[in-house]
Amino acid sequence: MIKKLLSAFLIVCLSFSVVGCSAQEANAPSPIVSQDDIPAFTDQAYVVLNNNVPTFTEDEITDQSFETYYPLDDLGRVTGAFASIGTDLLPTKERGNISSVKPTGWHSVQYDNVEGKSLYNRCHLIAWSLTGEDANPNNLITGTRYLNIEGMKPFEDMTRDYIKETGNHVMYRVIPVYTGNNLVADGVIMEGYSVEDNGEGIEFNVYAYNEQPGITIDHATGDSALSKEETDSSTNQNTQGTYVINKSTKKIHDPSCSSVSNMKEENKEFYRGNLQDLLNQGYTIHNQCLGNK
Repeated sequence: MIKKLLSAFLIVCLSFSVVGCSAQEANAPSPIVSQDDIPAFTDQAYVVLNNNVPTFTEDEITDQSFETYYPLDDLGRVTGAFASIGTDLLPTKERGNISSVKPTGWHSVQYDNVEGKSLYNRCHLIAWSLTGEDANPNNLITGTRYLNIEGMKPFEDMTRDYIKETGNHVMYRVIPVYTGNNLVADGVIMEGYSVEDNGEGIEFNVYAYNEQPGITIDHATGDSALSKEETDSSTNQNTQGTYVINKSTKKIHDPSCSSVSNMKEENKEFYRGNLQDLLNQGYTIHNQCLGNK
């Protein structure tokens, strides 16, 4: 779908004012990606772009530390981050709370087939472990757990470890890619290049997918549901179990669902048995705790 629909949202205008001043800000171009460069998501967290060679220009590469977070666009979407990261930018204090930031397309939704259950994380474009940025709205996107852990984290960890071990600088750029006016990015382009050793230690250019295996995501709004395959599997495998039903709304809940505590006692009933029997009686599954079946 990305291959057919992707139009990279790569806005870095010279006339924009940016967060975090540096000499590099006005001249930091966004990488250009052809639709044909990015295959549709299958089972890989990321794909290599441009033979894994980043697109930094000679004028951009510097051993002087800086960090830049580009302005939000007219839809309130995060547009990119660019830095030369040295040991002086690594965090020196405890990580702060970022729950106040609500990136575009944000939903608090949980699925049993997602590690940690929460589908979405507030994903840093430049990881907290690299620059110590906490609740910076220009650096946080609505990203899946899969994007955060499987797609981005390996490159973040590699970069951090290299900087700590060598004391060298790494040019680092992350640009979210959107289709049209979608509120949730299709993925992010990540580039890294170690400065003092001319890319011997760190060199990468990848596209990480903002997807979650087993979940269908509407990138226009951030809405989500279990994929058909996952739904069919769950229906077959989870026919026997313990559920909480709301006799008023006719919804079926997992006992751990936060909605259960808000349910009136006269409407609440614990059920142990066949899920399909409840569905046959006209009950429907509560999407946020059991998926949209």
